[in-house]
Amino acid sequence: MKKIFLLILLLVSILQVSARKREFRGAWIQCVNGQFQGMSTEAMQSNLLHQLDELQKDGVNAIIFQVRAECDALYASKYEPWSRFLTGVQGQAPSPYWDPLQWMVEQCHKRGMELHAWINPYRAKTKGTTNLVSNHIAIKHPERVFSYDNLFILNPGIPENRQYIYRVVEDIVNRYDIDGLHIDDYFYPYPAPGQQIPDSRQFEQYNHGFSNIADWRRDNVNIFIKELGETIHKAKPWVKFGVSPFGIYRNQKNSPNGSATAGLQNYDDLYADVLMWVNNGWVDYNVPQLYWQIGHTTADYETLIKWWNKHASNRPLYIGEDIERTCKFADLNNPQSNQMAAKYRLHQQMEHVDGTVLWYSRLAVDNYGNYGTVLRKNYWKNPALPPLMPFLDNKAPQKVKSLKPVWTSDGYILFWKAPKAKKWGDATERYVVYKFNPGEKVDVENTEKILAITSETMYRLPYENGKTKYTYVVTSLDRVGNESKITKKKIKL
Repeated sequence: MKKIFLLILLLVSILQVSARKREFRGAWIQCVNGQFQGMSTEAMQSNLLHQLDELQKDGVNAIIFQVRAECDALYASKYEPWSRFLTGVQGQAPSPYWDPLQWMVEQCHKRGMELHAWINPYRAKTKGTTNLVSNHIAIKHPERVFSYDNLFILNPGIPENRQYIYRVVEDIVNRYDIDGLHIDDYFYPYPAPGQQIPDSRQFEQYNHGFSNIADWRRDNVNIFIKELGETIHKAKPWVKFGVSPFGIYRNQKNSPNGSATAGLQNYDDLYADVLMWVNNGWVDYNVPQLYWQIGHTTADYETLIKWWNKHASNRPLYIGEDIERTCKFADLNNPQSNQMAAKYRLHQQMEHVDGTVLWYSRLAVDNYGNYGTVLRKNYWKNPALPPLMPFLDNKAPQKVKSLKPVWTSDGYILFWKAPKAKKWGDATERYVVYKFNPGEKVDVENTEKILAITSETMYRLPYENGKTKYTYVVTSLDRVGNESKITKKKIKL
């Protein structure tokens, strides 16, 4: 009886979470764990197709795909070598040849998903890499790289390194139809016991009047973030620049405005002043990695989500969620359940939390701890539009034209035409399809009525017997998610 009662409580808590029409629902697909290393082209494409199909069923609307892990490339680059995390050998092109980034852009857009290209800006060699090819930046310019904890890092204190990264990013943004450019939490390296960052010579040479080396390091990263965002938006104003920092900004013992935590800190240990970037609008979205559980002794999840919600609201805030730890730890108030329901309740309660990014995709795809099933049946059951970004563009596109159902050899299909556009802010990228029952008020804020978000100008209709008249509504979305006025059509199905 007790178990049944607890199950009812869990179901009630899930159902109490009302769906949001606009929500970033992302998933990280990483290469650095070696999941694709040495796979054939066919095997990797099959693997990725399976992941995308399952993530789409889970309600994911954005993929963050790692394309540059150590100054290398999972795409055709004129600056950097092919990644060993793709082919198994750095500098070796895939065979049969393909471009994973281009392929992923096409596959994500086909499913109505955004694709954000994820790079690590400074890391030039991971710990497991033993060989670098001749055109790698660390071989061509060893004086611009320092070694730390068996890593190679592009020295953030050398201005030429910033310019180099800008060129790499500009190349990606110009040549690929990506929706976002995403960087992770590696700025200056994570502290290693007994090791010092070897940048005193650069501090003397480029200190710009700073007397404190920590302030100088933070300034180096600040300059980089500001100018990287400007580089992206100069190339394509609609490409979203996102950052995923470590989950603690500062602890209270170091700053009165810090969180009640006791872990590693962005500001003090990684020289990453994330709040400056957010509050100055240098980034377009922010995804702190809150990978801990509720009740963690030094980095409590509840404490941190409330802290970020309070202090980082000047740009869209998404939460980096660790699926494994969420499912591994019990709800403090309901030991029979894991922490998924409790965490999603916190999401709903936070005024400024606009989405979630799952760490990592494969765990959702494999339905670890039933996480994927709960997403698709409850929290992310209905499709969601991306959060608005009025600082990029706040004008909606024109509504769709010529909406009509047509009988074809493939069945009954609803067709429409894209509206005309004079500039990028007017251009339609995707469409939202809604369905309303007979006599039902047309309310496009009701997420239950969203059937699909699609890049196609058609939708297959579920014909029944031709006796029931439904109202179908189609709207257009521009590159940053602004939604047009409705176009509707009553159709007997």
